[in-house]
Amino acid sequence: MPTSRIIVGPPESQPGVGERSQAGLSIFVVSAAKRGFNRRRQKPATELSVHNQSKEMKRREFLTTTVAASTLAGLGSASFTASAAERAATRPGNREYYELRGYRLKGEANRGLLDAYIEKAAIPALNRLGVKPVGVFVQQERAGAPDPTEVRDALTVLVLRTYPSLEVFAQATARLSADAEYQQAGAEYLNSPKSNPAFERIDSWLMLAFAGLPKLELPAYCREKKARMFELRTYESHSELKALKKVEMFNAGEIDLMRQVGLGPIFYGQALIGSNLPHLTYMVSGENQEEHKKHWGAFGSHPTWTKLKNDPQYADTVSKIKNQFLVPTSYSQI
Repeated sequence: MPTSRIIVGPPESQPGVGERSQAGLSIFVVSAAKRGFNRRRQKPATELSVHNQSKEMKRREFLTTTVAASTLAGLGSASFTASAAERAATRPGNREYYELRGYRLKGEANRGLLDAYIEKAAIPALNRLGVKPVGVFVQQERAGAPDPTEVRDALTVLVLRTYPSLEVFAQATARLSADAEYQQAGAEYLNSPKSNPAFERIDSWLMLAFAGLPKLELPAYCREKKARMFELRTYESHSELKALKKVEMFNAGEIDLMRQVGLGPIFYGQALIGSNLPHLTYMVSGENQEEHKKHWGAFGSHPTWTKLKNDPQYADTVSKIKNQFLVPTSYSQI
């Protein structure tokens, strides 16, 4: 019986090749005798037994799934197995996508125009597209000097858009442009003159939700619009592999522990597009600054955190930390 070899994506002119396509990928099985499989009927041109035909077909289907899994590895976990890929394939819409926008203003004078646009035009229109909730945040007033990692920026308005899929994200700009109600409500902002623009620049990051928190969560004080504050944290890594290991570390227990000690997780996102890659960004919350500080204390002294931070596989996963304390605007949906 001649042996066979497996190749991916050969030239179309290669002889003796049978093809099976799945999810945009092709796995080819080539016999040593350069005799392959019938393209249309998937029947062997060689004298393989029915038993061996079935065995080869199962092997090819497994390889197709495995290759597809490898294309998703960078978006999920450093240890993404074939079985995990198969489970993910059956839940295509399980994890949300987040766009974090930073509207950089030249001065406080622009805030009124931007606030009116986001509240009256952008949020209603985005909600009609299925983009919700939309969070809008500004710098919290804080006394004293900032900590070494703390960012304070009173001239940037941060907007978090929650997309149910990449398709909705890709279509959002075009659909907003075609939305007459949005265009009318946002006319002053959208048509602001070059001599007096509504903003200086917009920064944007696209993120994929972690498997450990696939959809944004709102604690009770957020849902009820009670007094609340937020902390936005970004962890940069010196390599792409270490960045994935840090995501894995969160999924392995950090997220659950943060929820357990009352840190009120909102979202966790692996940055796919934007500046300062590779990095991850997440948001936690509290009813006030004092309670928030207590919750961080409980986290830092917890045995689960001690075990995770001392696990050698998670060493050196973070090269730089930035955090910013925020409060929501009156019209924020988070």
